[in-house]
Amino acid sequence: MGFQHGLSGLRAASTNLDVIGNNVANANVIGFKQSQAQFSDIFANSLGGAGGNQVGIGTQVNTIAQSFSQGNISNSTNPLDMAIVGGGFFRLSDNGAISFSRNGQFHLDKNGFLVNADNLNVTGYAADKAGKIIASSPTNLQLSTAEMTPQATTTFTAGVNLDSRTLVPATLPAFDATNPDTYASSTSGAIFDSWGNSHGFTLFFQKSAPSTWDVYAAVDGAVDTSGVPVGVQLDGGSPLTLTFDSNGVITAPTGPVTASVDLSAVATNLGISDWGATTPLDFDFDITNSTQFGSKFAVNTLNQDGFTSGRLAGYSVADDGTIQGNYTNGENRTVGQLVLASFANPNGLKPQGNNQWVETAASGLPLVGVPLTGTLGEIQSAAVEEANVDLTTELVNLITAQRVYQANAKTIETQDAVLQTLVNL
Repeated sequence: MGFQHGLSGLRAASTNLDVIGNNVANANVIGFKQSQAQFSDIFANSLGGAGGNQVGIGTQVNTIAQSFSQGNISNSTNPLDMAIVGGGFFRLSDNGAISFSRNGQFHLDKNGFLVNADNLNVTGYAADKAGKIIASSPTNLQLSTAEMTPQATTTFTAGVNLDSRTLVPATLPAFDATNPDTYASSTSGAIFDSWGNSHGFTLFFQKSAPSTWDVYAAVDGAVDTSGVPVGVQLDGGSPLTLTFDSNGVITAPTGPVTASVDLSAVATNLGISDWGATTPLDFDFDITNSTQFGSKFAVNTLNQDGFTSGRLAGYSVADDGTIQGNYTNGENRTVGQLVLASFANPNGLKPQGNNQWVETAASGLPLVGVPLTGTLGEIQSAAVEEANVDLTTELVNLITAQRVYQANAKTIETQDAVLQTLVNL
């Protein structure tokens, strides 16, 4: 027996204790991945000795391998905190120097860039002003905090059921928006002008024949002395005629028609100054999803695409990494999309500290893409990935490593006793 066996065992056990201690110390670090010391035995080179007669000369630490298993997901109060559920790493940039991390504790800096606690930029794809992702090369994500400009209505879609049981009067009365006896049903929604002003858009339905209905429209209740709407035309005139077949399916019009609103005429009728927005306000009016069945009048669809201005109220992140701005006008707009990176051999990554790794020749090149593509996982917003350290297991490993250290110290003590015996002969 030689001292080298015990010495190598002490070195290996000490390193193992260090690895376990490091795991325990980082048990509360977000995105931390535990490590494990892996050992191998040592044999002296032999020129002629038979292999079966060789005795090893100790042990050594072969490698310290990290485990990239999934950590537990816990919720946070920051919507820009993100956890990766599955494979992949966040891609971070330090003035162009790229590193990778599983720690998704992010926030915005004073310039609106998405950064981590070390002010490293999170990379992804930017979005244009219309919210369309520009999927070119990943760049530092800057989330716009600008006010959303208003958008005038360009489409208005209405889908209603008109009660086929409604009787057609022997003498059709002249339509009067102020007299409910001259029409069967009505509904209303909002439209927006170029300045983001909201206007009430009311539809009136008058049955003129068994399978025919006339549709009138008024804006902001502007009507003349006879109750006829002012400043509104549907398909170049008023009213718009709807026809249905024997099954209650609409046959005309067959597609959207143009609705035109003379905002100046409406303002004049209401006795107020002109709003100053673009006039006429023209938009596509689609009522082709309407039916005529033997049931009560019902509104099934009422949508339009205009909106007023809005200030940014917060952010939300989808599972594919798409980041949306939520505005005070009720609208959402895509402002960017995260990218993730995966590696053929993640154990080949080089730890840099601060929850970061960098690529090496052993890891292979990063495969960059958006979440939920390839082997990349999904993003969970307002959540973080905890360290994958099992404290119970680590404490048991700590006891075992301590015993191994003591046993190797004992071999040195025994060798010393043997040598002392020899000296005393």
